[in-house]
Parts: sequence; C-alpha cells; structure tokens
Amino acid sequence: MKNRPVRVRFAPSPTGPLHMGGVRTALYNYLFAKQNGGDFLLRVEDTDQARFVPGAEAYIVEALKWCGISPDEGIGAEDKMAQGGPHAPYRQSERKPMYRAYADQLIASSHAYYAFDTPVELDAVRERAKQAGNPNWQYNSITRTSMKNGLTLSEDDVARRLSAGEPYVIRVKMPRNEEVKFEDRIRGWVSVNTMNLDDKVLLKGDGMPTYHLANVVDDHAMEISHVIRGEEWLPSAPLHVLLYRFFGWEQPEFAHLPLLLRPDGNGKLSKRDGDRLGFPVFPLDWKNEDTNDTASGYRERGFYPQAFVNMLAFLGWNPGTHQEIFSLDQLIISFNLNKVNKAGARFDFEKAKWFNQQHLRLLSASDRLHTYKQEALLRGLTIPSDVFAQKAMNLFMDRAEFIGDTLDEALYVFTDPTSFDPAVCAKKWTAEAPGYVEELSALFARTDYSEATLEEAFKVYLADKGYGFGQVGPVLRLAIAGTTQGPSIFAVMHLIGKEASERRILHAITTL
Repeated sequence: MKNRPVRVRFAPSPTGPLHMGGVRTALYNYLFAKQNGGDFLLRVEDTDQARFVPGAEAYIVEALKWCGISPDEGIGAEDKMAQGGPHAPYRQSERKPMYRAYADQLIASSHAYYAFDTPVELDAVRERAKQAGNPNWQYNSITRTSMKNGLTLSEDDVARRLSAGEPYVIRVKMPRNEEVKFEDRIRGWVSVNTMNLDDKVLLKGDGMPTYHLANVVDDHAMEISHVIRGEEWLPSAPLHVLLYRFFGWEQPEFAHLPLLLRPDGNGKLSKRDGDRLGFPVFPLDWKNEDTNDTASGYRERGFYPQAFVNMLAFLGWNPGTHQEIFSLDQLIISFNLNKVNKAGARFDFEKAKWFNQQHLRLLSASDRLHTYKQEALLRGLTIPSDVFAQKAMNLFMDRAEFIGDTLDEALYVFTDPTSFDPAVCAKKWTAEAPGYVEELSALFARTDYSEATLEEAFKVYLADKGYGFGQVGPVLRLAIAGTTQGPSIFAVMHLIGKEASERRILHAITTL
C-alpha cells in the first residue's frame, strides 16, 4: 500500500443538487490527492435509476469547477482525453455489463447466493417479526436458513427458477460470528462482528448492481488507493472489506468524514435547515425543470469560490495554528487527513460570511473594482468613472461581507435621495434644521470641497455657533444621504461634488 500511487475518487449520485457536505468530501479528496502528487477522479454512481434526476450530473461538474477542484480524470475532467481515460466509462450505468461477472464469481466461490424471496414475502416476514417484538428483522446468517434462496433450495430447483425467468437478487453470504477489522485514517481501528451485519443485496434482478458491489468493483478497476467518504458509509465498510477479501484484491485505505451538523442543534445539515434559517446548503442555484423544485446557492449569493472552499475545509479540520484564511494552494500544503475530526462539524453561516469578508479584502484592487462595476451595472447604476467607483466602493468596504454590501447601503452615492425616513425626520429635522444646512452650504461653498476642508469647516461652524455635533451632524447627513447611517458624510460630499451636495441640501429644505 505504501508504494501505491495515490488515486482518490469522488463518487456522487445524480439524484439532485450537490449538497455542500458532498462538496467538502470532494474537496478533501482533491487536497489529499494534490498533496501526494496523485489523481482525483469523478465517477457518477447512477445505479439507482429510480432516483435519477436530469441535470444533476451537469450540476455536479459545474459546482466542482466553480470551486476550482475539477477532476484530473473522469466526468468533467478539464483534459478532454482524461474524460475517456484508461478506466472509462465513469458512469456506473454504462459499466453495467461488467458487474454480473463479479457477482457470478462470488456465487462460484460460495460468498454469495441467489435469493428468490419476493418483496411481498419479505414484507410479510418483517411484519411477523415486528408482531413478535423484533422490529429490526434482517436477512442474515441466521434468518436466511428459513428463506427461499440458493442455500435452502436444491441446485436443480435454483436452475429451474433461473431458466424460468423467476425474479431474484444476488446476496452476499455473510460469514457467521466473525470479527471484521480495518483501520480508518480518521477513526482508528474499527471492529464489527458479522452477526451484526445482514446479507446485503449485491445485484438486483434487472442486472444493476447495488452501491456495495459497484463501488468495490469500480474502485479496484480504477486503482483507487484511498476511499475518503462521508461517515454515513461507515456501517457499510465491513461489507466492503469482506468483498475485497472474497475477490482476493488489495484493499484501499479508508477515511470516513464527520457529518456537517445544523447550526442550532444535532443532526445532519439539510436543505430544510437552510430554508428555515435563511442560508443555502448548495454551492450553486438549482432548479428541477420537471418538478420546479428550486434551491439557492452560494455562488449566486455573492460568495467567492475561494472563500466557500476555505470555509468548507474548516468544517471538520483545522491546521492546528491560528491561521484561518487559506488559498486553495495553501490548503493543499497544510491539509492533513489524519487531523480531520471524528465529531460532526456544526455549520455557522455567520462564520461563512466572515470567510467571504476576509477573501473580499484579499482581492487585488483591480479585481475588486471589476466585480464592483459588474454588480453596479446589474443594478442599473451609472458609474461616472473608475475613480468614482473606486472611491465609492472604499467608503463602504469596512463592514462589507460581500461586494454587493458596498452598493446596498450606497445608493445615495449614485442618485439623489428621493425619500426620507419619517421617524428619523420627526426626531432630527427640527425647526432649526433648515437654517443649519443652509448656513453650512454657504460655508462649504467657500472651500475646495475636499473631505478634510469640509470637515474642518464643519468643526469651525460648530465652535462658532456653540452647537454640539449631535445637534447638526445628523441633519446634514439626512439632507445629503437621506439617512443618518453610513461613512463620513464629508467623504460622501467630496465624492458626489459641490453641485450635487448643494442640490440635495436645497431639496431637503424645500421637501422637509
């Protein structure tokens, strides 16, 4: 194993949009592969045709591309040749013909058997067990002796049923009372007795494999060295370990990642939690054209992909230092699979926004300005010049978590305010207010309208008149901006210029 080239895979099912927990699994696989000079594969496990959703595969590819973690091989690989590489095809539905031979191999070696029990018969057995006080009946090494399968029927009877086309499945023959042990890179040694495991179905009657057979066969065929996946697959790992043993294949190393938990309690983070608490749980917007089911995404909410990836990396892992802000290249260097936590990671949307805020500040001035101008244009705002845009953006950057925040609070920079908050006006716009701003307007007209001289003239005015800042400052801001909140009003006046400032003051006097 130590000399094996590192090859990892992300193998989602195309049953809907890719959950952010799935993106984190892909990210950890990608980081581990790149750190070890290995390959990251994308394989689509579409064996459950009943749950297949059109468009889901394309969504997965686009989501990984947006995050900057496109696969080296398989579906969505940037190198077109790698999409049809030596281990193709990479959709399990297209690999269907090969699985039957492996199921037959297990039957021949007495590690699997045909089972002819119908769904109705199985439901009846479960109901009887439930009535007898056993609500968790399993098809296992004990109960299989009383069921209709290749272990209880004669060879002739099995052959007759098969030739007659009678429906069947192929089940693994779980050893009786045996300890299955394997080492997990995150959880240490795991040991499970086979008495606690059931005889899982490996191949369905339509010839389509279940996850258990398909993923083991495909991981072996694609030379996967490390299986890094969510902890929901941990209960299935003993079966997979046994299948590797039954086939006589080298077993990959396993690492089962902790769950992403909801912010306000225990339990796996779901779309319902996001809808309830007002945040997305998917990387991109999604719409199912057949059902009109929709979901919002981080990209469309204004998150930068590098911030989203940085945030995801810290949901279950940290570098053991005080550093929290990482580029993707820095994550590749610092990531340590052995330091991933066993416990679930509670998601915090406020922290997610903080990561975006930090990455917003890391953008180059030109990149930030480009994004700002694009956002302004989408909102129909007119930008006089790049210099104006740069100054306007900088005025509102201190508290911004998204580039859009610098516009949400700054509409009055682009257009004269058309309305004033009645509650604020009732409190701040007193009978003396028009006189204050009229006198200030005349005083400001004699300055060069720079931020510093405007502020100095204001201070002199207060000192000469004996007024307090709270008496006059909010009035001036209300006249210029239509609000009493925001950055330095003198910086705003310098930006919009003398003509606009005087026009706004006059409008406020005549309107209010």
